[in-house]
Amino acid sequence: MSTDYQQAREALGVRLRELRLSAPEGRLTGTALAYRLCWPNSKVSKLELGRQTATPEDLHQWATACGRPDAYDELRARLAGFESHIRSWRRQLGGGHKPVQDAHNQAQAHSKVLRAWESSWIVGVLQTPDYARAVLTRSAELHNSPRDIEEAVRARMRRQELLYSGGRRYHVILWEPVLRSLVCSPSVLAAQLDRLTGVIGMDTVELGIVPLTASLKVPPGLGFWIYDDRQVVTETWHAELWLDDADTLALYLRTWKTLRESAVYGADAHHTINAARRALNPR
Repeated sequence: MSTDYQQAREALGVRLRELRLSAPEGRLTGTALAYRLCWPNSKVSKLELGRQTATPEDLHQWATACGRPDAYDELRARLAGFESHIRSWRRQLGGGHKPVQDAHNQAQAHSKVLRAWESSWIVGVLQTPDYARAVLTRSAELHNSPRDIEEAVRARMRRQELLYSGGRRYHVILWEPVLRSLVCSPSVLAAQLDRLTGVIGMDTVELGIVPLTASLKVPPGLGFWIYDDRQVVTETWHAELWLDDADTLALYLRTWKTLRESAVYGADAHHTINAARRALNPR
């Protein structure tokens, strides 16, 4: 968890404590507030100390129980401020996978130069429907999230319209293991690799592959997107990070450019993809 995120969570906790201690009906103890809310005492303590992230409903109940329902908008704005940078999957996927896809569609639609590095799977904008379905199904199983898979697949496929709308340039680099990783069935992966070969040569996409045999100046690390050199989006097992401070942007851009030095393009990329394709049907 980032220091900025934790500091913001602690600041929210301080504000919650202020509301409890200045309740119009008189100062509330933590125990009294917990009783009103039917919460364990530990939850009140964790929220005030910044050891637990409040939900919007938590904040609404807190403000109401303290006799300050008018404070909810302020509390919600504070929460939105730091959640806009670190978006936990538990919260994001509470409403299913489609809203997450819609958010990425919007972010890419408002960008002109998009750079991506991916070391785990084919990037969404280049996926086939069957590949997307397999990846999203695995994600839903992992996070125990609502199964709106078909809606999410359709939303992800709409992203591909951006490849043909003009005025936008995608610079995508994939690590070769992505081409061989069976996150789906072999037949689905074969069709996905065929899709990739068809992307090579498009005027809106520059597709590079970093071969396993390439010399790397930095470890592959996690995948990420850079939108117009103004925002970085990356993800971990527990959250998706949307980062926009100058130092972080500069670091990710240097990382992307360093990885690009190890990539192959054009006919060489085509050859690497075809080698992975042939490996699925050895003779």
